[in-house]
Amino acid sequence: MNIKLNEGTMSVKIRKIVFAAMVAAIYAALTLSLSFFSFGVIQYRVAEGLTILPYFASFSIPGLLIGCIVSNIISPLGIMDMVFGSLATLISAILTYYIGKSKLKFKKILAPLPAVLVNAFVIGILLKLLYVKDMPLLLCMLQVAWGELVCCYGIGLPLIYIIEKNSLLRNFFK
Repeated sequence: MNIKLNEGTMSVKIRKIVFAAMVAAIYAALTLSLSFFSFGVIQYRVAEGLTILPYFASFSIPGLLIGCIVSNIISPLGIMDMVFGSLATLISAILTYYIGKSKLKFKKILAPLPAVLVNAFVIGILLKLLYVKDMPLLLCMLQVAWGELVCCYGIGLPLIYIIEKNSLLRNFFK
């Protein structure tokens, strides 16, 4: 039995896997190297700026998920952050992908929002339950939302514009 592989299709699949692996590695490297302010009640996880990548292509979603799982290995919230924090990143990435595919008028501005809202909710609850039990839940959520807002809009939103204006970068998402 002879099986012929379409080289073009195979190379596209490999390129997408490699891209997802690069996203995972960059996410984990940023979070772990900046761990002193990537975890905690007030956290600025710089790697969350990458959560806009699904706006351009779905194949960045596995990379974000894997990068987040690897990063959360050292989280003070332990296995709960590995599970629920990574799940929050997955949900955010999927929502961002759908925003990118939508016909919404201000979709570029909305693209970083899922990471801000979902993480504020999920991580805020985790922090309240596991880390700072005496802090009001709303305050936990607002502090996480602030860190996400700074990173997702301060890094992610400019990244959208940089990718759109650079044909070399745009080609990564085809």
